[in-house]
Amino acid sequence: MKVVSVQVFGHLQVMEKRRKKPVLVVLSGAGISRESGIQTFRDSGGLWEGYDVMEVATPEAWASNPSKVLDFYNKRRVQLAGVEPNAAHHALAELEADFEVHVVTQNVDDLHERAGSVRVLHLHGQLRQVRPEDDLGLDDSGAITVGSNEVPGPEVALGDVDARGVQLRPHVVWFGEAVPMMGPASAIVAKADAVLVVGTSMQVYPAAGLMDFAPADAPLYMVNPDRDAAQGCGKSLTEFYQVPASEGVPLWALEMRRKFP
Repeated sequence: MKVVSVQVFGHLQVMEKRRKKPVLVVLSGAGISRESGIQTFRDSGGLWEGYDVMEVATPEAWASNPSKVLDFYNKRRVQLAGVEPNAAHHALAELEADFEVHVVTQNVDDLHERAGSVRVLHLHGQLRQVRPEDDLGLDDSGAITVGSNEVPGPEVALGDVDARGVQLRPHVVWFGEAVPMMGPASAIVAKADAVLVVGTSMQVYPAAGLMDFAPADAPLYMVNPDRDAAQGCGKSLTEFYQVPASEGVPLWALEMRRKFP
């Protein structure tokens, strides 16, 4: 029988800890995508190309005028196809070579994935996906990608149904709906060695509650050109980068490499 001394076992534990990649958790919002040209409701006073948010992004809107809702999301997919990830998206993806990076995003676009990020959790669903309208969206199991064999696209219309004949709706969380991915997102934040908030002030719940799950010793950083965002988040920040995401995220990435060599 092979006997391993306590001293050797302790050394092995230390070596294992050294091999483990630090966990970086990124909480991203609309600001990071805005720099790529993605328009948001907040930019235009609650309107997007003339659409009122309450007329296209609520369960009530879907019940009263599903064609209008589908048209709105069709146009948003067209817009998404015409933009590219920016320097902030790419900087986060490049960190994965040396860190375990988790992106928890409030955005429904796929710019993080297109930049190369692998661990991306979408709190509010994905613009390029649809699901049967009787699916509550508790997970992504019923999601179908627009452009696949099941939904060739590029547009989704009234009358487009799943194999059971159920109408397809956007796979996004509308105003007034629950956010079922909060549980998995909270578990991710809880294991962070460092947290970055970018493109959002994290003042709107339930997403704002995610920061409460961060370990007490995990430093918290924010990238936001709005100086009021630092105070609005209600947390003590290790560092605040008052610059756009495309400038601040690469700077934060350099800081992470210095902090966790």
